[in-house]
Amino acid sequence: MPANLPRKALLSITSYHGPLYADGKNTGLFYTEALHPYEALVKAGFEVDLASETGKYGMDDHSLEKDFLNDEDEKIYHDAKHPFNVKLNSQLHKAADLNPGDYGLFFASAGHATLWDYPTAQNLQNIAADIYKRGGVVSAVCHGPAILPGIIDSSTGKSIIAGKKVTGFTTEGEVVLNLLDRIKEAHVPTIEDGAASVGAKYVAPPTPFADFSEVDGRVVTGANPASAKTTALNAIKVFDSL
Repeated sequence: MPANLPRKALLSITSYHGPLYADGKNTGLFYTEALHPYEALVKAGFEVDLASETGKYGMDDHSLEKDFLNDEDEKIYHDAKHPFNVKLNSQLHKAADLNPGDYGLFFASAGHATLWDYPTAQNLQNIAADIYKRGGVVSAVCHGPAILPGIIDSSTGKSIIAGKKVTGFTTEGEVVLNLLDRIKEAHVPTIEDGAASVGAKYVAPPTPFADFSEVDGRVVTGANPASAKTTALNAIKVFDSL
C-alpha cells in the first residue's frame, strides 16, 4: 500500500431529503446502504468517517421497511448508542470541513436522493478525486454512482469513470418501482444516463435487485441495496492489493 494511503475511509451520505414516492414518503439516505459498508470497513480495520455535502441528512422512509431491514439491521437501527448511529446522528461531517489527505478509500452510499445532490456535491467530489489521485479507491453503490461523473481525474481532465465499466441501479429498476417518470420530471439523470454522459460503460446486474458488483481498476461499484456489503468488500480487496 502506498504510504500516502491511510487505512481510513470516508463514507459519503446524501444530504437531499424530500418527497419522491407516490405515497408521499420521502427519499433520503437508504439506511443499509451506509450501515453495511460501514460494518465491512470497520471489520477490515478501517477508521470510518461519515460526511454529507451539507453536514445534514434525512432518512429514506422506505429504507426502514421490513423488506429492506433484516432482524439484525432493525436491532441496530433502534440502538441509538450503536457506533454507526452515533456517527450518523451526532458526528456527521460537512465535507468542506475535512482534509482529503486523511483518507485512502471513498464509499458513496445512496438512496434515490443522491440523484438530486451528488452530481453537484463539489466538496465530496473533491475528496474522492484527491483519494483517486493519490492511488486510492473510489466506490459507490446503487444510486451512489451518481457522484462518479463529477469526480475528475487530474491526469486526464475527465471523469474517473471515463472508459471504465460501472454498475448502479438500473433504469429497469426505476420502471419496476414506478419512479422513472418522477426522475425524468425532475430532470436528474439516471445512473445509466450519468455513466453514458462521461463515456463509461454501464454493466447491468442479472436482475435489478440481484447482488452484483463491478470492479474496474480502483473504481468499485454496486447495483442495489443487496450489493452494499459486496461492494464494500470488493473495495477493501482492491485497497489491500495496492
